[in-house]
Amino acid sequence: MARALTNRPALLLADEPTGALDNRSGEQVMDLLIDLNQIGQTLLIVTHDPHLATRCAGRLIEVADGRVARESTLEPTA
Repeated sequence: MARALTNRPALLLADEPTGALDNRSGEQVMDLLIDLNQIGQTLLIVTHDPHLATRCAGRLIEVADGRVARESTLEPTA
């Protein structure tokens, strides 16, 4: 993640950022992503974890069979 942030990208892409982590490490990554977003970093997170999606997202787009199935605006719960 540090390497991805080195050049201060306009958009940070995170594909399953907590997928292979234990619960504690996953929570730390989620906290980092939330902190980054709060200081202005734009994030695009792809995840199957509904907890991560609803905790971090301001906008949620669900995809099924290659098509947008649902889209909603959320208030982060952090």
